[in-house]
Amino acid sequence: MSFSGRPLWWQALHKTGLVLTLACAALATSVVNARGVAPGTVALVALPAEAQATHRLILAGGPFASHKDGTVFGNRERALPRQPRGFYHEYTVRTPGARDRGARRIVCGGREPQHPDACFYSDDHYASFQQIVP
Repeated sequence: MSFSGRPLWWQALHKTGLVLTLACAALATSVVNARGVAPGTVALVALPAEAQATHRLILAGGPFASHKDGTVFGNRERALPRQPRGFYHEYTVRTPGARDRGARRIVCGGREPQHPDACFYSDDHYASFQQIVP
């Protein structure tokens, strides 16, 4: 027994578990992929050229190709961080060869559309998102 009243084996197990927990937490917050961005993110320069062009148009305030560009994105699936209605706006990313708007979108959130707090890219019509990082 040790001075704390717990067996040494328990203290060793407890310390090891704590150390492993802390190590895993530190690793999870510092993991980056081969491109130098964290999981769930994508570098702006890694996006397709059409997505980069749409992002530039968002920051410039348009003009946009679709009348739906700039409309409120409801985030009904809660795939993005929860925010009040009206926070997110969606924009079409042109898909070469598509007869309609296609599946690619950028959704940006913030008080001012031209100065978004965050933008997210989806290439599968909102089934998944990656946060765009500079």
